[in-house]
Amino acid sequence: MILKQRIIGIPINGNGNNIYIGNMKKRSSKNKSSYKPDWTPENAGEEFAVRVVSGVKNSGLPAGKAGSSKKETDLKRKQISVDDYVDGVLKFDRNILAQAITLIESNNPTHHNTAQEVLKKLLPHSGKSLRIGITGVPGAGKSTLIESLGMYLIKQGHKVAVLTVDPSSTVTKGSILGDKTRMENLSKEKNCFIRPSPSGGTLGGVTRKSRETITICEAAGFDVILIETVGVGQSEVTVRSMVDFFLLVLIAGGGDELQGIKRGIMELTDAILINKADGDNEKKANITKSDYSNALHYLQPATKGWTAQAFTGSAKTGKGIPELWDVIKEFEKIIKLSGVFEHRRKDQTIAWVLRMVEDTLHDKFYNDEKVQKAITTIKNEIAKDKITPTLAAEKLLTIFKTK
Repeated sequence: MILKQRIIGIPINGNGNNIYIGNMKKRSSKNKSSYKPDWTPENAGEEFAVRVVSGVKNSGLPAGKAGSSKKETDLKRKQISVDDYVDGVLKFDRNILAQAITLIESNNPTHHNTAQEVLKKLLPHSGKSLRIGITGVPGAGKSTLIESLGMYLIKQGHKVAVLTVDPSSTVTKGSILGDKTRMENLSKEKNCFIRPSPSGGTLGGVTRKSRETITICEAAGFDVILIETVGVGQSEVTVRSMVDFFLLVLIAGGGDELQGIKRGIMELTDAILINKADGDNEKKANITKSDYSNALHYLQPATKGWTAQAFTGSAKTGKGIPELWDVIKEFEKIIKLSGVFEHRRKDQTIAWVLRMVEDTLHDKFYNDEKVQKAITTIKNEIAKDKITPTLAAEKLLTIFKTK
């Protein structure tokens, strides 16, 4: 028998009620429809107007909602089969597409097999898009650039999927996932799909399931995939391993530009866009472009047969966006003719496999009960200087291998 209870009361100026919903410990009062809660002050008179109202038996709903005509079973979400997922994605059903990505991103072990079956059936329909990675310093205008570029591409007849990655808190593990709100116009386009996902602490500014998400979006018919990363750093090699074209977005006037971005990220990029080249900032942007063009001249190209260049543009005004797309299309043409495109895609698939092996071993290690117990003990031993970190690691690995 389910009993839900409601608190009503606390008069305002002697009359009127504010309503509060909550579970209270029931007092012995079998035949009363309402009664005072246990925490009522002693000797409280009728001026203390808080009352607990008994819920409706067997409703399964909080008081105040018991009159609903829907049955509890009707409130459960309809189970979606593997074929439902596949058909929905191929028919560009946006709701099913979003649910399929949620299924893929789920860490629930019960969803794993279903997700892999869905991916297996969608894989033959994928691989036909141009994948573009976009990274840059915070405040460079990556989201604005993506919206401007996305709107331009849609007008050209393309279908654009935008995968944005939001940094997860190291404390609460939560993410704001607010990138979509910064692309208000683009999010209204029927030929665009924007999917924000939490990074989950993964290095490289991508989620562990980003590659699978790309596969699903390609199967849904999107021919351009734009991937916005968390930010810029040495670990952006992860992004490079899953896209065809890698764009670095910078701004002028941020100090010593060539020291602001280290050599590692510049060696991965296929083009640099100096954004916000408008108004009084245009002159500075052109100077910055010249600095980076000279720097790129001395670096080994990230893509064989292609020389990276620096450009200026303004995501706000749209200046330079058509030229940027022309550069990307020229890049695609050259690497497809040379065979680099196909070779890179195969290397990316191999990298995907090895990364999944690493992720699986990582999860199995830290989810192992014996390892979890040993970690607690070893933490105490390390704190008391009874064991070195190297021996502690070897001990944990031995426990894991000999289970």
